[in-house]
Amino acid sequence: MTRSLKNQTILIATHNKGKLAEFAQLLAPYGVTAKSAGELGLAEPAETETTFRGNARIKAEAACKASGLVTISDDSGLCVDALGGAPGVYTADWAGPSRDWALAMRLVEEKLQAAKATAQAQRSAQFMCTLCVMWPDGETRFYEGVAPGHLTWPPRGPFGHGYDPMFVPDAQGAPGGKTFAELTPEAKNAISHRGRALEKLLADLF
Repeated sequence: MTRSLKNQTILIATHNKGKLAEFAQLLAPYGVTAKSAGELGLAEPAETETTFRGNARIKAEAACKASGLVTISDDSGLCVDALGGAPGVYTADWAGPSRDWALAMRLVEEKLQAAKATAQAQRSAQFMCTLCVMWPDGETRFYEGVAPGHLTWPPRGPFGHGYDPMFVPDAQGAPGGKTFAELTPEAKNAISHRGRALEKLLADLF
């Protein structure tokens, strides 16, 4: 069945205002009105899976059933090579219950120092994103994106959210040496893991 999301109101299954803002900006040119699970007062389901895809499905299903709206969920995270891929699906957990991202970034840096990963070549990392689109009739589609890069310290930049201030993208066309948090939202979205996953979604559903 051919599906289209153009000119629809879509629920973004998140309580993260920064993530909602990214989606809203990326989808606005297609006439999409993006609402968040947080705006509608929906509960956050327990993310009990061990993969981005599994957790994305959990969030999409809970929000779609509660709202009756076509829902896009996002499960994404920072995977640090020297830490065996951690924090990975536990990316948000490292920020604690209060989502203290300064604390989370310090924890990553402390673990890198403990692993003696001090040279840039030892600090490679990837942001990974899985998008799940779910319709009220149960149809579900997945789209994935990866942004390779490396970690820097101390954190830099006023933009972005999460671990953005310590992540330097390696993408072609990225301003040399700038962290995600030093890029404008438009520049980040053009090369980010979420932007790349959304490119695939847009090609399929718009």
